[in-house]
Amino acid sequence: MRTVSRAAVLAFLLAAASSIAIAQTAPKTKTVARAPRQYTIEQFYATTGVRDASFSSDEKRILFSSNQTGVYNVYSIPVAGGEPTPLTAGTATTYAVSYFPGDDRVLYTRDTGGNELNHLYVREADGKERDLTPGEKLKAEFDGWSGDRASFWVETNERDPKYFDLYRYDAKTYERTLVYRNDGYNIAAISPDGMWVALVKTQGTSDSDIYLWSAATNEAKLITRHEGQADNTPEAFDPSSGALYYLSNEGSEFSRVRKHDVGTGRSEDVEKPAWDPLFVRFSKNGRYRATGINEDGRTVVRVVDTRTGKEVPLPKLPAGDITTVRFSDSEKRIAFYVNGDRSPSNLYVYEVGAKSPVRLTDSLTKEIDPEDLVDSEVVRFKSFDGTVIPSIYYKPHQASASNKVPALVWVHGGPGGQTRKGYSATIQYLVNHGYAVLGINNRGSSGYGKSFYVADDQKHGKEPLWDCVEGKKYLASRPYVDRDRIGIIGGSYGGYMVLAALAYKPEEFAVGVNIFGVANWVRTLESIPKWWESQRLALYQEIGHPEKDGAMLREISPVFHADKIRRPLLVLQGANDPRVLKAESDDIVAAVKKNGVPVEYIVFSDEGHGFTKKKNQIEGYGAILKFLDKYLKGAPEARTAESGS
Repeated sequence: MRTVSRAAVLAFLLAAASSIAIAQTAPKTKTVARAPRQYTIEQFYATTGVRDASFSSDEKRILFSSNQTGVYNVYSIPVAGGEPTPLTAGTATTYAVSYFPGDDRVLYTRDTGGNELNHLYVREADGKERDLTPGEKLKAEFDGWSGDRASFWVETNERDPKYFDLYRYDAKTYERTLVYRNDGYNIAAISPDGMWVALVKTQGTSDSDIYLWSAATNEAKLITRHEGQADNTPEAFDPSSGALYYLSNEGSEFSRVRKHDVGTGRSEDVEKPAWDPLFVRFSKNGRYRATGINEDGRTVVRVVDTRTGKEVPLPKLPAGDITTVRFSDSEKRIAFYVNGDRSPSNLYVYEVGAKSPVRLTDSLTKEIDPEDLVDSEVVRFKSFDGTVIPSIYYKPHQASASNKVPALVWVHGGPGGQTRKGYSATIQYLVNHGYAVLGINNRGSSGYGKSFYVADDQKHGKEPLWDCVEGKKYLASRPYVDRDRIGIIGGSYGGYMVLAALAYKPEEFAVGVNIFGVANWVRTLESIPKWWESQRLALYQEIGHPEKDGAMLREISPVFHADKIRRPLLVLQGANDPRVLKAESDDIVAAVKKNGVPVEYIVFSDEGHGFTKKKNQIEGYGAILKFLDKYLKGAPEARTAESGS
């Protein structure tokens, strides 16, 4: 579900597009179709996933996460290039957090089977592991290092499962001290000197305020008074601890970067890009400030030299997004990832002023030729009421007017998520096998302005779904798409949209693929994880109140209307999912089976809200193609007969 604000993690369970004078934008098409070499799901997932970045104290190595063994573990790699060294080798998904600033100890995090109850661990210099946040039911989050690097910040909800308290951990002894006892805010940023904590209070879906807590007075002061709806999201304090940088869309459709002086109490604009900023980050001593901007479905990064105010020229890089920007403490190096449509994320390190960066990883398997993959394109079409819907479109190489292909409307999670440009092994796998894919950003998606973002509030199963139907019509208008072979697929909230489409628009889509989607909103809202307490009001405003709006929620919950579902359905689910419980999928599968409709159901016992292990990705996403080949690529009359419609 959508969290407290636009710039927070958008996950349920995560020039303004609406003003563009375009009725419909068709993707650029090649005049000659070709038959690419087709690859197996095993080959696509032989690609290595990499993420996270932290410089070692001597800046000779970078800590990162890789799933090269099939499960994410922690590795270290030389900044000059070379083979990575494994630092953990477990069977549980483990993600790198940080090197210690003064030695080779490392921090990392893991949960149990996808239950999201992460603990923070340290790997000592001798290789032994220590849990810094022990306890059976708590959740812990690393919040960064102090400015002097003598301590680090950690949040845990051990005192009260609903709220995260902030602790300071001594970097040598691990002795901890309670810094801030939390009873209703989200902790968003801590000043380097530890004297200030930026807190977020949520009023609604797109309405949040920032409070500044002072360690000196033990009081929190509101610093973002505003009228109407406005998202205000803390990003970072400057290294002097004198100013908080935050994002705000008060009085405008898109956010801008603002600076609040903690001494004078005054705030001012710093950057006003044409699109929403995603993050603001400083180097240790403040020489550089990096800003990421969500520019029409892709990330653009600007680095500014704060001494001169001038933008730092970055080296020429392969086409794609720059993400996970990390400065070394010396401010001489920057680590980042580059992710492109036909190239999964790769880790780079750049020495400021050098001609080119050093690429440290090579993620795409050698078995796949990037020329057989496709570049996505941003397309737009008008929905039923004239609203312009931005989407990310993938056209198969082999598609042509004489070789019409089946197609899928792909719905993101959220509700306030966003389908973005960049590499997706699953999408490329489906496109490689001849399926056109439209990653729709229906109303309610982030990245396209405040009005578009809130346009789905308490309208789920209606207007956002109708956008998906219009997305199907857009696909059907392509001369190389078989209009009788269009399905719908999505995960989390996108999975809900799949079920809603099959239940409320039963004749529109030929098949549905639901990946851990909501079937019963009443139960889902009643069973949200306890640690989401500070977001509860926003969820109720976005979806509905499980008691006050019970009748409405039953009306938009597909499980209560499953008797109308007549199209084949595939459901994938993690048994340990804390956001969309396994019972949601159990119930919809049982209900649809009563209709005599083909239903396939796969449950992974060691996964949660998202599948992180390669063996499960291969089984689950491989099953999607088999299902689609059987029920969507087959003859329409055969499909109709099998579905009982």
